[in-house]
Amino acid sequence: MKIAIVEDDINMRKSLEIAMSDYKEYEIVTFKNAVDALKKLDDSFELVITDINMPKMDGIEFVKELNGRYEIIIMTGNATLSRAIESIHLGVKDFLLKPFDVDTLVAAIEREAKVLNAKKKSSKSNKKSVKDFLASSLSLDKVITIASKAAKTDASVLLLGESGVGKEVFASYIHKNSLRAKKPFVAINMAAIPENLIESELFGFEKGAFTDAQEAKAGQFELANGGTLFLDEIAEMPYGVQAKLLRALQEKEVRRLGASKATKIDIRVISATNANLQTKIENGEFREDLYYRLNTIPLNIPPLRERKEEILPIANAMVAQNCVKYGFEIKTFSDDARDELLTYNWPGNIRELLSVVERSVILSENQEIQKDELFLDTRK
Repeated sequence: MKIAIVEDDINMRKSLEIAMSDYKEYEIVTFKNAVDALKKLDDSFELVITDINMPKMDGIEFVKELNGRYEIIIMTGNATLSRAIESIHLGVKDFLLKPFDVDTLVAAIEREAKVLNAKKKSSKSNKKSVKDFLASSLSLDKVITIASKAAKTDASVLLLGESGVGKEVFASYIHKNSLRAKKPFVAINMAAIPENLIESELFGFEKGAFTDAQEAKAGQFELANGGTLFLDEIAEMPYGVQAKLLRALQEKEVRRLGASKATKIDIRVISATNANLQTKIENGEFREDLYYRLNTIPLNIPPLRERKEEILPIANAMVAQNCVKYGFEIKTFSDDARDELLTYNWPGNIRELLSVVERSVILSENQEIQKDELFLDTRK
């Protein structure tokens, strides 16, 4: 792997050159500033390690100029942490807190090497699309490729996967990459609405339609008109409402409760569930005709335990974000903590990982988060 190190401090730059000279598998090229680096960087480089505070062009502007062509590791001190966080939105997922030793540097390089290897294995990987996600793996890249194709159409998409895998993230991604991107994206969770209110929530109502209807209200279908309606936990929709949803999708119109006329709608529907809809159909709990209407393009999102390459990049980025959020000095994970993150089964998937990282940032006593400060339930 060919690596560029951009560091204006000559002593730091020479130290890194000497430290990395023992690692023959890496070809190290150093630059004293970002302007010089931009002149020399080409497709032979795969990883860039850069400082933030530099003359002529700072590290954040440098990363912007690189425009996602390389994997990036940011070197930062506490004084520049808030600026380092800006780089997260540019695709940076790993940070080195100065001063650091060579083992820490090599571990960070090895993490990025694994990410690069996973991307190389996926010949169909859409690199532009991957930038929309905090991290990616070979298995996720395959799903992103299908989602990218689906986004260009108005076909109904059914997102499948365990709770916490990121189904709403995919729904939002499909919308943002579709021709409807400038129109509304409306998300509604079927499980969060009382059964007797679902119909009025979806389709709206006219004034006087029922006792508490003091004024007319548009439903979620009308609010999403022209855009995308995301129906999360679709398996929780009452059976009686399912027929009305099917009719709305087929006729492309909705009728508010108490209304005499229907309203034409133009929406794209994305639905999601962690339930087995085939079993629900067999048990008479879900309409088979609605299932086929929603399931034009099924997207099965793999659980986090099958996407190990994503764990540390996501965890590192979220540590940095949470340190800024709570006003802490930047923290990192110890080697034991990293190993624990990688071996844990993650029954709660991405949602659980985000919670664990935030908790560890808050409760850890030192800048290096230890294994026992993750408070993982290893019985799971």
